[in-house]
Amino acid sequence: MTQYMDVHHGMQGVTPDQIREAHQADLAIEKEEGVHFKQAWADPDSGTVYCLSEAPSAEAVQRIHERAGHPADEIHPVPITV
Repeated sequence: MTQYMDVHHGMQGVTPDQIREAHQADLAIEKEEGVHFKQAWADPDSGTVYCLSEAPSAEAVQRIHERAGHPADEIHPVPITV
């Protein structure tokens, strides 16, 4: 399965609790698309949030994020990890 890094913009002031809640919302339904969200990072000042996942496709990642209420602005495959 391919890893994906997705990016969310416009989340200035996001708190750790809000990121945890959003991540939990993804985890609650991720299996329905064969996705596994591994980790999330946020920069409250810039409003940028990053999520790392393993998934069958970028479209599957987006479907989960959309259903959880926070669609990604960008989704990038990450085929090489060192």
